[in-house]
Amino acid sequence: MKALRSVFLGCGSYLPEKQITNQQLTEFVDTSDEWIVQRTGIKNRYVAAEGEFTSHLAVKAAQAALESAGVDAQDIDMIVLATSTPDNTFPATAVAVQNALGINHGFAFDVQAVCSGFVYAVTTADAYLRGGLAKRALVIGAETFSRILDWEDRTTCVLFGDGAGAVVMEAQEGEPSLDQSGVLTCHLRSDGRHKDKLYVDGGPSTTQTTGYLRMQGREVFKHAVGMVTDVIEDAFDATGTTADDLDWFVPHQANQRIIDASAKKLGIAPEKVVKTVAEHGNTSAASIPLALDSIVKAGKVKKGDLMMLEAMGGGFTWGSVLLKW
Repeated sequence: MKALRSVFLGCGSYLPEKQITNQQLTEFVDTSDEWIVQRTGIKNRYVAAEGEFTSHLAVKAAQAALESAGVDAQDIDMIVLATSTPDNTFPATAVAVQNALGINHGFAFDVQAVCSGFVYAVTTADAYLRGGLAKRALVIGAETFSRILDWEDRTTCVLFGDGAGAVVMEAQEGEPSLDQSGVLTCHLRSDGRHKDKLYVDGGPSTTQTTGYLRMQGREVFKHAVGMVTDVIEDAFDATGTTADDLDWFVPHQANQRIIDASAKKLGIAPEKVVKTVAEHGNTSAASIPLALDSIVKAGKVKKGDLMMLEAMGGGFTWGSVLLKW
């Protein structure tokens, strides 16, 4: 059996039309622009329109990624959709995306790891592609977190927004190597002891309701920096690379202070750190592909650039993906 690696062919993203600035939030939430920016770095977020679902956002991002990659939807035989806000309890939102794209072959499923979802989805696709179970994968992170927010809880509702991002991955011959494009190494972790620090207080089996997002902000911040640096250092150790070798650090866009603290602890130069949290807030599983697409669209990414993706989310879950573009 030939050795295979998974390569990123292109990416795309989508944000809903409606925006809510910090100033607009002050009209119905007891908060201020200064308070939000000082603690999070967030200035704006996007909210899906009535009747606009997670699948709709995902389809738009997927179409943009397919165009970027120069790949027809019919060439996709695997869809992995990371989301914590599915259209329905079942079936997977990924099959709604598959249908909307006119694909009736291959397979599609959802991955649920909250804000780490996209990293988990890329890792899953990488394993399937290298295992020969698929040739081309569409990997999507899409969320409508506005639907699970308690808009009277100023400690959480100011943080999150809606959006979607996607990448097209392809199995190509050759072992993962620093000499050629592709995913080099993936590292995933979880620790269920921290569930009560970031969770939704509802679900089909417990309350038969959707529930609202609840978070112990200080506790999340306290654990975040140590956890994400752990899996990043594992990636460096696995490949013999260092922070100096990175061209881009693409972290989950949760909080400006967490991003800055993580980069500083790892010794990653500020100009290598991609930061989009100010523009669209925390979009959970969508935040990494949204951030990635922002630098690709801007023409900043070159073939062969070394890139680190990392995230931490409820559960706690966390993980990293090191790749060459």
